[in-house]
Amino acid sequence: MSRVPLRHSLVTRLLVTSVLIAVAAIAATAWLATATATRALRQEQGRSLTEDKGVYDLLVGYAAGHPDWSGAAGLIRERAAKLGRRITLTTTDRVVIADSGPGPSLAGARASATVDPLNLDLALSGGTERIDARATGPFLVPPAQRGELDKLAADALTCIREGGGDGEIVRLPNGRPSVVLTGSGTDGNAASCNDRLPTTTTKAEDGPLRELGRLATTCARLPRELRLGVRPDFSTYFLVADRPEPVALPGSTSAAAPPARVRGCVEKTRRAMLQSYVAPPALLFVTDPGAGADQTRFTLSGQNTVRIVATTGGVLLATIGVTVLVGRRLVRPLRALTEAAGHGPVPVSTRDEIGRLARALNDSTERRDRAEAQRRAMVSDVAHELRTPLTNIRSWLEAAQDDLAPTDAQLVDLLHEEALLLQHIIDDLSDLAGPLRLDLRPAALRDVLTQVVDGHLAEAHAAGVRLTMEVTGDPVVQADAVRLRQLLGNLVSNGIRYTPRGGSVSVSAQGSAITVRDTGVGIAPENLPKIFDRFWRADESRSRATGGSGLGLAIARKLARAHGGEIEVRSAPGEGTTFTVRLPPAR
Repeated sequence: MSRVPLRHSLVTRLLVTSVLIAVAAIAATAWLATATATRALRQEQGRSLTEDKGVYDLLVGYAAGHPDWSGAAGLIRERAAKLGRRITLTTTDRVVIADSGPGPSLAGARASATVDPLNLDLALSGGTERIDARATGPFLVPPAQRGELDKLAADALTCIREGGGDGEIVRLPNGRPSVVLTGSGTDGNAASCNDRLPTTTTKAEDGPLRELGRLATTCARLPRELRLGVRPDFSTYFLVADRPEPVALPGSTSAAAPPARVRGCVEKTRRAMLQSYVAPPALLFVTDPGAGADQTRFTLSGQNTVRIVATTGGVLLATIGVTVLVGRRLVRPLRALTEAAGHGPVPVSTRDEIGRLARALNDSTERRDRAEAQRRAMVSDVAHELRTPLTNIRSWLEAAQDDLAPTDAQLVDLLHEEALLLQHIIDDLSDLAGPLRLDLRPAALRDVLTQVVDGHLAEAHAAGVRLTMEVTGDPVVQADAVRLRQLLGNLVSNGIRYTPRGGSVSVSAQGSAITVRDTGVGIAPENLPKIFDRFWRADESRSRATGGSGLGLAIARKLARAHGGEIEVRSAPGEGTTFTVRLPPAR
């Protein structure tokens, strides 16, 4: 039996399955663990960043309202105790300003942020303005001067509500009120209702805003006839010398004062004016207690650790489950083989070693069943074939013993014929049962066919059948001449037996093909597959004397195949039968 292709081998399937399960398990574990760990780290980082932002915003707010850090120590200790972290504030030269507790030196550590209300860290502040709004300095509106602004804000809100909108008044860090629109309704007249509040200034603001505009004008290097005006929200407008109203610049003039340069100068000047009102820049360190800032790390919380362990365990359980399922699937054919062995055909669903074993078992079972059926049929047929001549012999002998039949030459002839029939049946069975020994030599078909025809002329004459022979050329085949004559003799006898009087049987040869054709009764199509079976007769009503033993065609096929050839048959009822024997040519 040929080897199983490597791609169908059970070993290959087991190896591939194991590798796939291992790779899938490792990949899934790595991916899930990485995803979970990344998520946990992001949560931890987010929590830490949130804490850093909170500390940063707290200290920026303090610095925006105080000219120094003298009162920040208590604030830092309180915040550190709440967060469970170490908070340290130092100068830009790493001199400690305030520390929530003792710990390693931070001289070479990387700061979490630089606390400077005039130059915010946008990543921590989350805004777009570099100067903190709480750093008001000289631009703060004292409570005594807020009345007019509050009235303008109230009037603006009333106007907005009358127009179908809504809003609320909030107090800005510089003390000014602001109307913030709320609700989802459209407020088309909000701008017109709130046009005075943004531009109205108090006495406390007038001086600082004029100074800011003057310094910004100098910084922006505007033409001599122009100067900058600054509103309370630090937006700017242009003024022409000796004219209090804002003006729109023509294109040629606005090119000399780019908006970006103007905004930069306003911010620079504003920062200079606020410098003395805010605390100096300081470095912020937010670390774990007992660890230096350069060793700051994000630690996993217990919940995230449990999540990672649970995910890894889930992947392991899934891997075990898949392995068990695949193993059961691979073992299932073996169980089916075990259960079905000896009880019937085994289902074949694979092309690996198990599939080949199943097919081999099925073939073995089929051959066993077929051999058993043939054995039983053989025993039955042999018993049936031998019973009649033996019964005849016994009947005649018992009749002679009882003086019911004369013991003359006629009785002896009858007994002799029955004995010859028994001998013929036994010889045929011997030919079919045992291996055939052939003496293969080049044999001239003309000579073989002549001997066969001459030997059957008397039989054909007695049956009233014309027997002819035709050989094309001088064909020579590799054959045992004696066995070949036996083969052809069976075919010729069979043709004479089933051809009525007046019919004919012809024997011809062309090349290595031998044809025996008769004009007999023919064979029905449904019976053609059976004619080479042992003891089968086309006409069950024929006697043994006219129908033979029923083994001739079986012997003929066995002889043909023993020569390395084959025998074919074509027939139709009423049209006769043609047997063709194809033999290998002589070497």
